[in-house]
Amino acid sequence: MSENQPIDNRYEIQFFFDCKNGNPNGDPDMGNAPRIDPEDMHGLVSDVAIKRRVRNYVQLARENEMPNAIFIQHGTNLNRPIARAHEETGTEPKKGASKASVHQARDWMCQNFYDVRTFGAVMSTGANAGQVRGPVQIAFARSVDPVLPLDISITRGAVAEDVKGKASSSELLAWEAEQAEDKLRTMGRKSLIPYGLYEGRAFVSANLARGTGFCDADLELFLEALSNMYEHDRSASKGLMSMQKILVWKHVGTDSDATQRQRQSMLGCAPAHKLFGLVKAQRTDTSKPARSFSDYTLAIDREAIPAGVELREVL
Repeated sequence: MSENQPIDNRYEIQFFFDCKNGNPNGDPDMGNAPRIDPEDMHGLVSDVAIKRRVRNYVQLARENEMPNAIFIQHGTNLNRPIARAHEETGTEPKKGASKASVHQARDWMCQNFYDVRTFGAVMSTGANAGQVRGPVQIAFARSVDPVLPLDISITRGAVAEDVKGKASSSELLAWEAEQAEDKLRTMGRKSLIPYGLYEGRAFVSANLARGTGFCDADLELFLEALSNMYEHDRSASKGLMSMQKILVWKHVGTDSDATQRQRQSMLGCAPAHKLFGLVKAQRTDTSKPARSFSDYTLAIDREAIPAGVELREVL
């Protein structure tokens, strides 16, 4: 099969990443504290946070050029590329456009924007290009063990005060000279966890890939982005985040008849939750808290892998 043809197999992707002395995903409704399941204190990382970093990596690695441009970028108006889709296809960029016009614009967006082709998008916010349900869907990642959120006090040795009536640099310099030294410092807070190992899960539908053109090359780019996304997303607030393991479950079918085997490959040969359940991350020493990936063992029950399913380890 050509790499530009939509994928023929269903996939599940299981990945493990960790965060050391950082905030893996802040909750804006909780003062940007690390996301937590309050019932069991396990950490959470949203699907949106993971997809953002995949987008950022693809934008960096492919220089935001079509056919791997990124639709949802920071600080942009999404209606602009939607309007361009109509311009490029010679259709009407307006609400109430014909079904054929919407379909042509939708296809153009899938062909040229990696994240539309992969994750889907709602493109009916202005000039209507329809809606796309993407073949790659990601669930919330969850920490293997409970995590301990900390709220750390920090000191900044300067202030950023808007001094009324003083606009020029010389006036502000004179104002500084009049202040006591401790008035020119300020306190702040930083949220973090000492350590957490998280398990993420993604689902790739061959049936939905037919609608967007998601192909083998797109899948490999997605796995490349997962592997490297934290290497290009460093910040003091996130501490050290690292992708530690990526497992790809590929459904290949078992039937001797090629047509029936292809059907099995697309529909799948085992439930996703049973495949995920074959992998266990366990602490090697439960008498002390984990502080690195080496404090865990990752056990895969290979003998129980169902017929018609292949396991590939990317990391």
